[in-house]
Amino acid sequence: MTRIFKLLVVAGCALLLAAAFLYAVPSDEYLLVPDRARPLADQVFVKGERSDKDGGGIYYVAVEVDKASLFEKLFHGLPLPGIREGSTLVPASAVRAPGESEKQHRQQELRAMAESQKVGAAVALRELGYRVPVKVLGTVIAGVSPNGPSAGKLEVSIRRDRVPKTVELKTVPNPESPKRPLIGVFLQALTKISLPVPVRIDLGQVGGPSAGLAFALDVAEELGHDIDRGHKVAASGELSLDGAVGPVGGLKQKTIGARRAGVDVFLVPVGENAEEARRYAGNMKVVPVKSFRQALRFLATLPERASKS
Repeated sequence: MTRIFKLLVVAGCALLLAAAFLYAVPSDEYLLVPDRARPLADQVFVKGERSDKDGGGIYYVAVEVDKASLFEKLFHGLPLPGIREGSTLVPASAVRAPGESEKQHRQQELRAMAESQKVGAAVALRELGYRVPVKVLGTVIAGVSPNGPSAGKLEVSIRRDRVPKTVELKTVPNPESPKRPLIGVFLQALTKISLPVPVRIDLGQVGGPSAGLAFALDVAEELGHDIDRGHKVAASGELSLDGAVGPVGGLKQKTIGARRAGVDVFLVPVGENAEEARRYAGNMKVVPVKSFRQALRFLATLPERASKS
């Protein structure tokens, strides 16, 4: 009996060591993990803003994107300790563009976040009747794939020493879709938006463009317009300067994050995003929208909740 017990202890220790090793070694895939939705009121600062204590608020939702360990890759989907609930395992190609490094991806995400903040503020102020001049400056190369035909030929712009330069490149097939050619660069549109009202948004190191709709809603709320009507309203959608709401990724995780935060209404882009959100929403109301104006129209129909002291 003692010998059997010792063998069991040794086997258990070996399994624990193996599991620890697998958990410490990164795999070639990523995990999308739910992150609890958070209110924007303390992150959005607008000149002339007014306090709102009706118990509601505009919430943004984000997704944690982590490199999956070998343990998480091998046993994902099983109810085991160390497997994060609500996560989705995805290949690297679903997170980073072909040839894009981790650093390049992070920089691109932060640039997209900064642009979404400007666009969100501009759309909200225009809807409120402000004149918001916008000038499109063009498109720049935000990054160059080290494995593409542009490597060693282009840097982060095709303008050098203030003089435009022409560079001839040959395309190569996209590894993810061979019929589509690529030159191995990451493009970013540049706009100059002159806001008539100072707006500052600070979400720290959160990246990506998907909070644009939430930013626009909260800017309007900060300026004294009762957008949420006392409800907790989360929103996810990439916003264009014309107010159109575009699709975003990670709706499973974002929906779970909104639900865990006790959100009443979750505004999402129409189509597949809305379908995915409904699968994980539980009793939370999911509302598909095509535009900022449509989002405002829906929220105006919500019954007003009594203010909380």
